[in-house]
Amino acid sequence: MVSQRLKYQWVASITAVAVVTTLLVYRGSFGYRSYMPSPSSSSSSAQHSVGPVPTVKKQKIHAPLVGYTGLLDQKPLKMHCRTCALVTSSGQLIGGKRGEEIDQSECVIRTNNAPVVGYQQDVGNRTTLRIVAHSSLYRVLFRRQEMVISSQNTVFIFWGPNSSMRRDGKGHVYNKLRLLKDQLPKLKVYTVTPINMLKFDELFKNETGIDRRGSNSWLSTGWFSMVIAMEVCDQINVFGMVPPDFCRSSSRRSMPYHYYEPSGTNDCSLFLAHERSRRGRHRFIIEKRVFAKWAQTHDIRFYQPEWDPKAVVRMNSSSSSIPAGP
Repeated sequence: MVSQRLKYQWVASITAVAVVTTLLVYRGSFGYRSYMPSPSSSSSSAQHSVGPVPTVKKQKIHAPLVGYTGLLDQKPLKMHCRTCALVTSSGQLIGGKRGEEIDQSECVIRTNNAPVVGYQQDVGNRTTLRIVAHSSLYRVLFRRQEMVISSQNTVFIFWGPNSSMRRDGKGHVYNKLRLLKDQLPKLKVYTVTPINMLKFDELFKNETGIDRRGSNSWLSTGWFSMVIAMEVCDQINVFGMVPPDFCRSSSRRSMPYHYYEPSGTNDCSLFLAHERSRRGRHRFIIEKRVFAKWAQTHDIRFYQPEWDPKAVVRMNSSSSSIPAGP
C-alpha cells in the first residue's frame, strides 16, 4: 500500500511539473507584455504597484495588395499607413510652405517625376511611395540621382498599358525597369497587374458613366494615386489639388500646372483644354468630382488650397450629375 501511495505521489508530482513548464513555455513564446493587465481590469493590488500599468494595443493585420506585384518576384505589395500626405505636382503648392506639415505624415506619396530637391519648403523632403505613369519613366530616369539612386527606400509603383508593361521581352517599359532593377537590386519596384488595370477602367466607368477606352480618354496618374492611397492609407491629406469648380471662380489663384515648371502651362488652361477635347485627353475635372464624392466615405482632406468636398457634392447634386462623357 505504501509503495502504491508513493507511486501515485510521484505521478502527481511529475504532472504538476509538466503543467508548470508548459505554462512557462507558453508565456515565454507569446511575450510577457501580452500578460500585462490593462487599467480597467487591474486588481486592487495591481493599482498599488509602482509606475503606470501599460496597455497593449492589438496590431491590426493588413492583407497584401494583390493588384500590385514585385517586378521580379511578383509578390504582392505589403504596405499600410495610418496617415498619408498625397502631394500633387500642382503649382498651387508654390509659396504654401507646407513642407514640414507634409513630412509629419507617416507616409508621403508623390507622383511621376515631381522633384523634392529645391522645393522642400513647399513640398517636403520625404518620399515613401512614388506612383509613376509609363510615359514618365524616362523623366524619372533623367533625374536618376535624386529619384532613383538616392531613393532606394522609396516604393515605386509603375502603371501602364499591357503593350508597355508586358513581361515577354516586348514591353519596353518593363524591360527598362528590369535593367534598372539589375543595376540597383535593392530598389523596390512594383507594377500594376493587367487585371488591376482593367479594374481602374471599370471603376472610372462605374463612377462617371464614361467608357474610358470607348471615348479614347486617359486616366491620370492622379486617379491611380488616389485609388492606391485609399487602399494603403487610413487618412489621406491631399496637397495641391484644386476643387472641380476652381476654374469657374473669378477669384481663383491661377498657377502653373507643375510647381517645378514655373513657366509652363497655366493649370486652368490645361484642365479646360482636356475637358473640352472629345478624344485622347485626361478628364481632370471629372476625376476631381469623383474624389469629392469618395471623401464622403473615406477620410480624405484637401489642402493648398483648402476646400470642403461636401460642398462640392451638394452643388453637383443640386445642379447636375457627373457628365456621361463626350
